[in-house]
Amino acid sequence: MVAKSPKTPSFEAALSELEQVVSEMESGKLSLEDSLAAYKRGAELLGLCRNRLDEAQQQVRALEDGVLKNISVADGDA
Repeated sequence: MVAKSPKTPSFEAALSELEQVVSEMESGKLSLEDSLAAYKRGAELLGLCRNRLDEAQQQVRALEDGVLKNISVADGDA
């Protein structure tokens, strides 16, 4: 498993680590304690990814309310 760094990982790093955690858990080779630790880490990573996606969605909505709507109208004229 990828070690946690002191600073919050990027979305891509968190997603990659989450995929690795899931793969390790699906292998069936982890002990019960390691499975619980992996589950806990996976839940943390999932929460981080969801938060990042929510933030990105809010940014897209803000852009749609201004800049992107103007761009899509201009694209329709071409």
